Amino acid sequence: MEIREYTTYQEAEIRRLYTEIGWTAYTDDMSALERGYRNSLLVLAAYENDALLGIIRAVGDGFTIVFIQDIAVFPKMQRKGVGTALLKAVLDRYSDVRQIELTTDNTPQTVAFYRSLGFTEFSELGCCGFMRC
Repeated sequence: MEIREYTTYQEAEIRRLYTEIGWTAYTDDMSALERGYRNSLLVLAAYENDALLGIIRAVGDGFTIVFIQDIAVFPKMQRKGVGTALLKAVLDRYSDVRQIELTTDNTPQTVAFYRSLGFTEFSELGCCGFMRC
């Protein structure tokens, strides 16, 4: 597996990835998703023999805050280290940034995954989060 910057947005593969993981709210407006990708702080992709395995997208300023906007791995490649490798690559790149945040589904699997990589739930830090949808 190779992790590299995702520099050329390819709508078909992004649509397929997001559709397979059930993120259809994004695929309902592919032009907005493409603009989001183009304006991201960093997008990294995991490849095996030029086949996309997964992607991670970060937004923020890269100095005081980085927000992991998307981490998506094709279902057949989940639980094989792809997501871990992608997230570690972002954490390594922004190791001096004090706040690296993300929002995720509240399932035992996702909570365990992010905890294993050093993340703490906001409530344990005396914080809470808000979102306007």
